[in-house]
Amino acid sequence: QMTFGPIFLGNVPAHEEVHRCAGRIHGYRGCIRDFQVNHKELFIIDEAHEGRNIENCNVQICDYHPCHNGGTCTSDEENWYCECPKLYTGKLCQFATCEENPCGNGATCFPKSRRDAVCLCPYGRSGILCSDAINITQPSFSGTDVFGYTSFLAYSTIPNITFYYEFRLKFQLANHHSALEDNLIFFTGQKGQGLNGDDFLELGLRNGRVVYSYNLGSGTATIISKPLDLALNVHVIHLGRSLQKGWLKVDDQKNKTVTSPGRLVGLNIFSQFYLGGYHEYTPELLPKGPRFKNGFQGCIFEVLVRTSLDQGFKSPGTPEGHPNSGRSIGQCKDSPCSLIKCRNGGKCIETGSTVYCDCLTGWKGAFCTETVSVCEPEHDPPHLCQQGSTCVPLPNGYTCHCPLGTTGTYCEQG
Repeated sequence: QMTFGPIFLGNVPAHEEVHRCAGRIHGYRGCIRDFQVNHKELFIIDEAHEGRNIENCNVQICDYHPCHNGGTCTSDEENWYCECPKLYTGKLCQFATCEENPCGNGATCFPKSRRDAVCLCPYGRSGILCSDAINITQPSFSGTDVFGYTSFLAYSTIPNITFYYEFRLKFQLANHHSALEDNLIFFTGQKGQGLNGDDFLELGLRNGRVVYSYNLGSGTATIISKPLDLALNVHVIHLGRSLQKGWLKVDDQKNKTVTSPGRLVGLNIFSQFYLGGYHEYTPELLPKGPRFKNGFQGCIFEVLVRTSLDQGFKSPGTPEGHPNSGRSIGQCKDSPCSLIKCRNGGKCIETGSTVYCDCLTGWKGAFCTETVSVCEPEHDPPHLCQQGSTCVPLPNGYTCHCPLGTTGTYCEQG
């Protein structure tokens, strides 16, 4: 084990003895920033024990773009700081809540706050950390969660769909308000980039009606059903297309038909078949036209497809009925919150198989069992230590450790 004396930056004080140095020692003239020792960042002014003849560099620190991960640098003549996006923390926005991902089994980690993460569970998993296996026979979808993700299932591309297809499916709505406003049931497309001319096939709900659209590359054809009979518990959809002509049958309503514009007759698609939502953070890549703003809310089951009149109906997927992936998919009528107990007034929130505790002010952690320190950003009210100072919690309140050049209770005086 070796012990070192102090580190001197820029020059050596006159009272320090310097060995094995020939000639006169000249101090450094210029600006120094981003000082690191053994990969540990030291803040030059904040952590210095003493100094002399040090002035602010006349080059604005923000000119060096110090903030990481999209942070915005703000400075005046003396101070600078990074305004961080909600995913990141730290003086330089260098830390992410999900940097040390606590989620298992391929879950999507999303920061609930600067300290806590939520695990958005993949298909077949549930629980706080997505560690519980669940059997799904009738998938339930939760729409778009508060973090902006939709629940979805993704199946392999449906083959031989170019000139003919038929779909049958049943669904049950979670409620009769938001579930009917603007919700995607399924989508499959060419590039999935929302460009005009992309081939796509799409089904959804808007203003209480079923909307069925497709584009063969020369214009969009759309069929809109009559309003759904909300007295029905389960709704049945049967739709299809042969070359340019499409048709839609909903519950006991009359069959409706449409012919797509232009001369193209083939549907050329390469993407997966998405049920209930989309894998993107928000479904911005869905094609222009009917584009639905939300994911499906409720249960979808008995999804069947055939691509020829000579064959029987089959479930999508390879092997049949098996999705490639999914997110926040629960079993219909099951409640993950029945297995979770949030503490200290926390409320259990479930979106499909994803479940987490929404904590009251002053509490944090997976089950709301940890108190929020008076010095943490989430504390209400926030501490008053000025930018650049360090908040240190005490048994009764807190104190502010001031950087060189500042003083006062909150380091507010120069």
